[in-house]
Amino acid sequence: MKLLEIYILRRILQMFLVSLLPVLTIIWTIQVLGRINLVTDTGQSMGSFMLLATFILPTIIPVVLPFALAIGITQTLTAMNNDSELPVIDAAGSSRSIIYRPVLLLAAFLSIFSFTVANFVEPPARVAARQMVASAYADLLSSVIEEKTFRSIEDDLYVQISERHSGRVLRGLFVVDYRDPAFDLIYYSREGSIDESGTSLTMRDGEVHRKTADGRISIIKFASYAFDLSAMTASEDGPSLNAGDRDLAFLLNPDPNDRHVKSSPGSYRSELHARLTDWLFPLMFALVSLVIAGDSRSHRQARVHPMIIALALAFALRWLGFSLKNLVKQDEAYTILIYLLPAATIGLCSYMLATHKRFRMPRAASNLLDALLRGIRQRWTGRTAAGGGQ
Repeated sequence: MKLLEIYILRRILQMFLVSLLPVLTIIWTIQVLGRINLVTDTGQSMGSFMLLATFILPTIIPVVLPFALAIGITQTLTAMNNDSELPVIDAAGSSRSIIYRPVLLLAAFLSIFSFTVANFVEPPARVAARQMVASAYADLLSSVIEEKTFRSIEDDLYVQISERHSGRVLRGLFVVDYRDPAFDLIYYSREGSIDESGTSLTMRDGEVHRKTADGRISIIKFASYAFDLSAMTASEDGPSLNAGDRDLAFLLNPDPNDRHVKSSPGSYRSELHARLTDWLFPLMFALVSLVIAGDSRSHRQARVHPMIIALALAFALRWLGFSLKNLVKQDEAYTILIYLLPAATIGLCSYMLATHKRFRMPRAASNLLDALLRGIRQRWTGRTAAGGGQ
């Protein structure tokens, strides 16, 4: 790479990291705090909690990374344009590839990195996190919950234990499950035990009361009943592994006898096609940013900041990607659209860069955005002046 290309790459990489790390930290902290009850309710150590937090990290990296790249590219190129660096490069007769090459190399690397994380790191991390939470709740039943006291495991799920014996044997089990709005379940058994893996609670010599929404009650006695503790992980997809927990090899050839595949084949179809296209978002956002901020313009020219336009288009593309994923889940006929989105975006941006065409917002949208920003600026200036006067 030429010295100027290395200079541009270094500046974009610095701005990319400055944008990525704070946003990633904030989102990661929010996700982690949502699971703080793992420590407060189950008595787990801080080491276990930090391990769970580490498992959460790969699930948010592929989502945040493309937006940080768009911010890094647009902010760097806009600053270079305002400092007259881009006009000097053009005036010297340099090829536009000097600007494009470092951006596209970084985008290609991040796309490959995103593909690796989404397909080979995130699925085992999600499985490990789910197993860890299930095991923690198993420990909650076998060793943490006090005898003869009701304890809330999660919202609308309560457990009482009369006696606790060695070997994870429990006596006098009483479980109340109100999580399903269609019916209420109340379990009672004289004895129960938790298996060594901590994923199943076996209740023996008991009965279950089932009350439907219309008030009908049925009572079933059982000699043995297995209660899956992974159902206590508050997962919307149930105790079994869902499509997001599967690796790419399984998605390419799903087991037709798998219970979850039978119940929700559309989720596996949509997850597979999303895995094969979502990794292109860094490259898409990089091309969009180059189209918006890659040309040299007078910094005195009144225009909306390129970062605002780039982020608006990035959010629109990301939202469209999620929408197409849901459509593919409902109907296989929409599959072509999820591949058409990156192909059309990359093709259109490449054509605009090759022909040196500039992106222009519609005049009505530009005027509306200018008026909105002007109103916010005036209101902020007025408040600042009032505060200074006081």
